[in-house]
Amino acid sequence: MDYVFMTDSNSDIPFSIVDERQIPIVFMPYVLEGTEYFADLGRDPKVSKDFYDRMRAGATPVTSLLPTPAYLDYFEPIIKDNDLLFIAFSSQLSNTMQNIYEARKELLEKYPERKFLVVDTMSISAPQTLIILKAHEMYRDGKSMEEIAEWVENNKLRAHAILTVDDLKYLKRGGRISGTAAALGTMLDLRPVLVLGKNGKIMPSEKVQGRKKALRTLVERTAEIIENPEEQEAVVIHADAIEDAERLADLIRQKVPNIKGVKIFPVGPVIGTHCGPGTVASCFFGKERAI
Repeated sequence: MDYVFMTDSNSDIPFSIVDERQIPIVFMPYVLEGTEYFADLGRDPKVSKDFYDRMRAGATPVTSLLPTPAYLDYFEPIIKDNDLLFIAFSSQLSNTMQNIYEARKELLEKYPERKFLVVDTMSISAPQTLIILKAHEMYRDGKSMEEIAEWVENNKLRAHAILTVDDLKYLKRGGRISGTAAALGTMLDLRPVLVLGKNGKIMPSEKVQGRKKALRTLVERTAEIIENPEEQEAVVIHADAIEDAERLADLIRQKVPNIKGVKIFPVGPVIGTHCGPGTVASCFFGKERAI
């Protein structure tokens, strides 16, 4: 190809796919107990297990922006010799997109003969991965970067995540619910069902009582929204909650018996910082996001 296809680790795209397809990745940072780490896309499963164990024990990780110079370090070795298509996670979940555009501007001034497209997927984690996989199929089929960018723009709001969390304190910490709502929800065992919204943010959808009801609700909403299930593999993601993930995958297969398949992917530490251990989600292509 006459251009390079690139994305970032906030997609949580498994390292095995990255290695197989040789997709260049921008690795995003997180800080845990004073030490900075970078996402490894599950290459060492002990990393995520330790991360969530430390969160359960009271550690409070944070994420940070990659500065413009870091993006330059990633992009310049590519752009000096090739055009570049960068498939980015939602600009509405971080201000780092501004640094991407700053790096792009600087590089295009330095290499004016190059093309450098940045596409905002309005997604993160598995929905972003689903977009990446389809877009990369187009890349391997010889489609131009403009054709792929147009497809992503036209289809990105069809990529869904319907999720529930295990502990409301992580949503409270991130400012998504109030302290009062978190305390009341914990007392009543209320579980929020959240969705990836059309604005590219995680949005509340409804509240249900108990974990089992929350998982059933994820399945019901999946069945309502999914389109052409026989043509796609859905993804269940989990933050150190493999038993619930397997249960959710089985329920989806039962509720949507003609689905092509359901894969299970882990949620890495960067995304896990904001949702907390125990999070599970159903991710797939469906009708355009409603909220």
